[in-house]
Amino acid sequence: MTTSAPPLWPHCAHGADPAADSVGCRGIHVPGHTACLAHLADADRDAYLASLTAGASIDHRGTTFTSRLLNSLLRALRDPTTGHPRFGIAEFAGSTFESEAFFGEATFEGDAFFGEATFERDAFFGEATFQHNTVFAEATFKGEAFFGEATFKLAGFGEATFERDAFFGEATFEHNAWFKSATFERDAFFGEATFKDAVFAEATFKGDAFFGEATFKDAEFGESNFERDAFFREAIFEHNAVFGAATFERNAWFGSTIFKDDARFGETTFSGDAEFQSATFGGDAEFQSATFGGDAKFQSATFGGDAKFQSATFVEADQFGPLMCAGRLVLSSATFGGPVTLSIAASRLECRRTRWSSTAEVRLRYATVDFAHAVFEYPLTIAAESEPFLLSDGRSLSEDLFPSAYDPGVRMASLRGVDAAHLVLADLDLWECLFTGTVHLDQLRLEGACTFNSAPSAVHWRRWPPVRFTERRVLAEEHHWRAGQPGSVPGWVLGTGRAGPLQLAPVYRALRKAFEDQKHEPGAADFYYGEMEMRRHADDIPRSERALLTAYWALSGYGLRASRALAWLGTAMFLTIVLLMAFGLAQETPKQTATGTVPAGGGKVTFEIDKDDPQNPTGDRFTGKRFEKALNVTFNSVVFRSSGQDLTTAGTYIEMTSRVAEPILLGLAVLAIRNRVKR
Repeated sequence: MTTSAPPLWPHCAHGADPAADSVGCRGIHVPGHTACLAHLADADRDAYLASLTAGASIDHRGTTFTSRLLNSLLRALRDPTTGHPRFGIAEFAGSTFESEAFFGEATFEGDAFFGEATFERDAFFGEATFQHNTVFAEATFKGEAFFGEATFKLAGFGEATFERDAFFGEATFEHNAWFKSATFERDAFFGEATFKDAVFAEATFKGDAFFGEATFKDAEFGESNFERDAFFREAIFEHNAVFGAATFERNAWFGSTIFKDDARFGETTFSGDAEFQSATFGGDAEFQSATFGGDAKFQSATFGGDAKFQSATFVEADQFGPLMCAGRLVLSSATFGGPVTLSIAASRLECRRTRWSSTAEVRLRYATVDFAHAVFEYPLTIAAESEPFLLSDGRSLSEDLFPSAYDPGVRMASLRGVDAAHLVLADLDLWECLFTGTVHLDQLRLEGACTFNSAPSAVHWRRWPPVRFTERRVLAEEHHWRAGQPGSVPGWVLGTGRAGPLQLAPVYRALRKAFEDQKHEPGAADFYYGEMEMRRHADDIPRSERALLTAYWALSGYGLRASRALAWLGTAMFLTIVLLMAFGLAQETPKQTATGTVPAGGGKVTFEIDKDDPQNPTGDRFTGKRFEKALNVTFNSVVFRSSGQDLTTAGTYIEMTSRVAEPILLGLAVLAIRNRVKR
């Protein structure tokens, strides 16, 4: 885009400089005379005008034109074929037009210089054709300015002042249109105008600005000030549209506007409503540090690239969307001042350090969401929308940017640094979510079908002993940690998380409590298992505690794996039976004997009843009869009862050990079953 303005006072074509004449006039002298056209003698003026033909170049800088004088000049330059004035080089810089200036349908074949000119009344340039440079820089239009349907090759209106309405409707700017620092005191009409490079940087629009249906190739409105409504509805920006640091003191209307390339609204201030309903952004849309004082209406807006709203401020917006973004929608460090509902279909939503000062609801489709270090003091809900968003007229939001193969589900990427005390997650995919650093995680509410990652469940024979992980809910960060360990088995996924067991144990503990508070016992059991696993692998526990936890894990999976406890119970019972048959059961049932002494002469007889010690078994020990006895002893041991069988000394110790270990294993199995089925 060209950013240099044409000169205000070009070099005089006739070699004369502006100078005051004898009556104080600063008008340029007519060639061959010592006065300007306004002060020339009548006979000399008539002779000069008679010498002019259509297409002649003229130099009347600084001249004051009355209606009669201007009309005389225009008649002298009238083309007999078209009936309209035709100029070569036209130099009117610094001139004053005291009455209406009619240049309508005129043709300027050379450069046209009106810099610093003053139009005391209305100026008519409608349908005029400017074939070369056109300079109205610092010109003052005290009446209305009509440039409707005019054609400009290069137009410079920098620092021009339009004290009344300015009409440029359907005008065509073939190359640069330079309105930098121009001031429009009242309404400015550019509807259906066509621009190649339009520069309105630092311009001031004190009335309404109408650019509806205008077409821009490149447009520069940086630091412009629109004091009243600005209308850009259905405008088309072919390439870059720059509104950086512009100020819209009232409403800005961009409904159905098409931005085919990048659109930059960084640091723009929208004091009233910002209406971008049904707008189309083909490239990136940048609203960094923009301020939305009223509603931010982006309903049905479409972003083909990234939409960047980082550090933007939404003072009163109660709705944001529904909108569609094929790239990233960045709301990082943005601030929402009031209750708001965001409805977004995007590939990725970034809300790092975003601040909500009131209740909010974020409804999403397709998106991967990063909420790291977001701040909210009131309830905030993040929910996946199962069906396309409905617009205010009842139609569904078009999702053409997302092929039908795309999963409309919503994936949470990070909640690090968030205070989850007021956070509700509904129907989200939490497989890759990073939770380390989240505070008040035990108060997090999970609604609907929130899914977590899972442990690899296949048996891995590559190691000895073979490793099998029971399927359970697992945090993504545990995946990352296990995948980074030496000798890691396949199935664990390496990621960016660097948290270890010491950091993950409290995260699992908090999530377990959150599930318990919501009466979701199976989910709480999974996170209890994860907590115990992280405690067992942490570096800050004594060896004795690690050994105890390892035994607890091996015997029953921390009281959560019934199959493991039952397997150990079965193994213990089998071992007890084998040991009893081999060493514990006596060879035969010992016989009781009674011995006594009969006193001489009769009297009371005293008998002493005794029993032989059980004999260690010999011969064939593994018989059906001995198995039946061993099984009886073992089953009684499981329920902590004595079988009453005659046992050897070794058998007694075997039974004692069995009566301690097997009830514990049975209890662990019952506990595990209860934890899995409890609701």
